[in-house]
Amino acid sequence: MTESLATTVRVEMVRGRARFIELRAGTFLSPRPLNVEGPFARLALVGRYATLLAGDDLRVEIDVGSGVRLELVEPSGTVAYDAQGGSASWSASVRVGVGAQLIWRAAPFVITAGADIRRHTRIELADGARALLSETIVLGRAYEDGGGPLRATMQVYSNTMPLLVEDLDLRNTAHRDLPGIIGRNRTLASVLLVGARPAKACGEHETLLAGAGALARALAPHAHEAQAAVDASWERWSELVEGRAV
Repeated sequence: MTESLATTVRVEMVRGRARFIELRAGTFLSPRPLNVEGPFARLALVGRYATLLAGDDLRVEIDVGSGVRLELVEPSGTVAYDAQGGSASWSASVRVGVGAQLIWRAAPFVITAGADIRRHTRIELADGARALLSETIVLGRAYEDGGGPLRATMQVYSNTMPLLVEDLDLRNTAHRDLPGIIGRNRTLASVLLVGARPAKACGEHETLLAGAGALARALAPHAHEAQAAVDASWERWSELVEGRAV
């Protein structure tokens, strides 16, 4: 992997108002503040170069201070291009402070047929923190049968205790069509709620976690179909994160 700089965002509460304490552009993404209103802050992660190419190591570090509500926006998706025998990686490290909230609805992550990708997400929640994240992984472009090798891991901790530990290993592309894997589907859409727990799971796509959280996930041949299947979960759980529902 080539050496790269992480994109860093640190926002804290200063005299009752959210303030971006640190904004550092990384090699691949630049943080652009959109607006601040009281404890609420909104920020866009804007691409600086075509990514991901062989050797790229895209890293994002997010620190949400106590009492802040941060919303992250991605104006465009990420495409992992043909690595020509190489590989690339994407990782996000997120800390959500006491009573803070994070909302991150990521744009689609497309893995082309020649790509070889490693993804890792780590989220740490402090007391009373809540987070809602959405991601859509697309295996292959429209004219491709499927994407290249992928391994995606996620670790979520609440007060240092593990809440969700997940390892999605799709590196063997020949096995994806087997029963119990993904079949002919090429899109995986997920919505993850942590730090709050819905009263119940609704529909076939939702699962309650053992602790304070829930996961909605759908497989479909096309991105819009998978995303539509979990849209209702996103809308309902947004109210939980914002304290508008119980």
